[in-house]
Amino acid sequence: MEYNNKTFEKVIYCDKLIKEKEFNTCTFIKCDFSNSSFLGIKFLDCTFEECNLSLMKVDGSTLHNGHFNGCKIMGVNFSECIDFLFSVSFKSCTLDYASFNGKKMHKTNFIDSSLKGVDFTQAQLNSSVFTNSNLEDAVFNRTNVSSSNFISAINFSIDPELNQIKKASFSVHGLLGLLTKHTIKVVY
Repeated sequence: MEYNNKTFEKVIYCDKLIKEKEFNTCTFIKCDFSNSSFLGIKFLDCTFEECNLSLMKVDGSTLHNGHFNGCKIMGVNFSECIDFLFSVSFKSCTLDYASFNGKKMHKTNFIDSSLKGVDFTQAQLNSSVFTNSNLEDAVFNRTNVSSSNFISAINFSIDPELNQIKKASFSVHGLLGLLTKHTIKVVY
């Protein structure tokens, strides 16, 4: 089943299993797909507006050029998506406890979003932007954040010895997030 240029509005599809469908240039507005399993689904050039996708399973799904605006996406394991063509952007989203473990996501935008407890282990986030985003308890372990912008990000903790941070941008106030493991006191 293939859907092209279709808008889905206020669709409630919680705790369901959806398999082998393709959505091309579709828009999802105020839909609730929480706790659903989207197995082998292709989302190509799709936009999600104010949707609840919390705990959605995306095993073997393709997510290419996916735009999420004002969505609740808590606990989603994006590392289960197919790597080929994987590209996403987030604005004003709650992504708490999501996982991007091992994902290649160069130039990804995280704008005005909550990223508490997100797992970025071994992710390739070079040239990404974390504008006004809260990274409290987010995990950066062997993560490439080279040339990324953390200037207005808050509550991050990134160990420069375990992660690639060359040419990344940080504010003076954010420098503490690079020194956390040393338990030193910095006074302004």
